[in-house]
Amino acid sequence: MKKTALNAIHKKMGGKMVEFAGFEMPVQFEGITIEHETVRKKLGVFDVSHMGEFWVEGPHAFDLVQKVTTNDVSALFDGKVQYSCFPNGNGGIVDDLLVYRFHKEKYLLVVNASNIEKDWEHINKYNRVGAKLTNASDEISQLAIQGPLALKAMQKLTEETVEDMEYYTFKVLTFAGVSDVIFSTTGYTGAGGCEIYFPNKYAEEIYMAVLKAGEEYGIKPVGLGARDTLRLESGFCLYGNDIDDNTSPIAAGLGWITKFTDGNDFINRDLFEKQKKEGVPQRLKGFVMEERGIPRHGYEVVDENGNTIGTVTSGTMSPMIHKGIGMAYLDKPYWKEGSEIYIKIRNKAIKAVVTRPPFYKS
Repeated sequence: MKKTALNAIHKKMGGKMVEFAGFEMPVQFEGITIEHETVRKKLGVFDVSHMGEFWVEGPHAFDLVQKVTTNDVSALFDGKVQYSCFPNGNGGIVDDLLVYRFHKEKYLLVVNASNIEKDWEHINKYNRVGAKLTNASDEISQLAIQGPLALKAMQKLTEETVEDMEYYTFKVLTFAGVSDVIFSTTGYTGAGGCEIYFPNKYAEEIYMAVLKAGEEYGIKPVGLGARDTLRLESGFCLYGNDIDDNTSPIAAGLGWITKFTDGNDFINRDLFEKQKKEGVPQRLKGFVMEERGIPRHGYEVVDENGNTIGTVTSGTMSPMIHKGIGMAYLDKPYWKEGSEIYIKIRNKAIKAVVTRPPFYKS
């Protein structure tokens, strides 16, 4: 198993370690519920150094990123971040990712840990324009400091103004005494905050500085368990659960990152445009349990007569609303908000209602 630069610190702090995407990572420290609530109400810090980072540079960097991602890269400006996905050429999704524009000839792509090799092969396959590609995944550490007090606490560690930064923007600045740190107002929790990128050798120094700066605000180290419950509560897709090589962005409710603008000739554009126009048989929808029960990935969804109408892709017990929540691909008649559906849990059909995420609003 691979280890992040903070592996020893996590163990020392009592992190419960598990295998995730080939890495030994902390799934929790004090407990998923308390860590989840801390991020929603205060702030928490996640080690997400297992994520992958690719640099795309040169005169044709824009052309390559525009070709391999569904969002419109021409809408980016220097210091702006974009959520997007890689179409696989067969109507599915290779991965979802973040695109950072440094300038018109330099982009950073941040991809999922489990897909680093697959994504790297994919982008190289389509690099027919001679863009310079660098896989920096093993050299970069990443922390996510998330929660309503995150930016206030992190402001203490830099002279640059970060508290008023717009959502999905970034700066390159000196942070905790380390120069050239990428400071990005992005995150996977829906709670606000930032994500920061820096060389591995500074990981311990920056991590301890973050914990110290957040101490007066009640910061806690947070594991992957709460990262999953937070993202689901906010209705964010998880690759491998809600989206994969067999799901189209149109069916996954990611039409908002699939831009059919002039000149945006990305892979599978014609197919996705047709799907948007003509519709798809199933779509990914959120739901909240009306009765006691925790939905899980792979559970069957049925109608009131027991007919199969879909499959649960993600599910959990929401620590904030104290109800089972989830996402599922559902047949067309059940897309409307308020539709009654039933989740098969231990052969019992438990009632749920189709609900648009986020399931918890602060």
